Amino acid sequence: MSTNRKTSLLIAAGVAIVFGVLTVLSGGRALFGSDEARAAVGNAVPFVLWFNFLAGFAYVVAGIGLFLRHSPAVWVSIGILATTFLVMLAFGLNMAQGGAYEMRTVGAMILRTAVWAAISVVAWKHIDRHPRSENDA
Repeated sequence: MSTNRKTSLLIAAGVAIVFGVLTVLSGGRALFGSDEARAAVGNAVPFVLWFNFLAGFAYVVAGIGLFLRHSPAVWVSIGILATTFLVMLAFGLNMAQGGAYEMRTVGAMILRTAVWAAISVVAWKHIDRHPRSENDA
């Protein structure tokens, strides 16, 4: 494995894990924190908040898989990208229908989608998605 390939995967894995931990911590504080912490969230859209909190755990799992170069990490990353994009579309529909929201959520969903698009590309390019079994040799 080339140094660039290994570096790309390590960076993607690190970003996924750090992003996941931060997502779980901030989502947990918004969902389960003090009254002040919950009030600081403002007009959070509940389904987006819950999705992001739960997705944070998947981010960590994907990051560990990327670090270990396991082929399922490619599909987990793509799954995270797809579901994040779908939640972003649903959030956009909620906004279009006049639902209350915070502008920072718009930016956060765009950022999450872009980060997982980049991570998915790195995973797709640098991890063998069809590992050979011992019987294939």
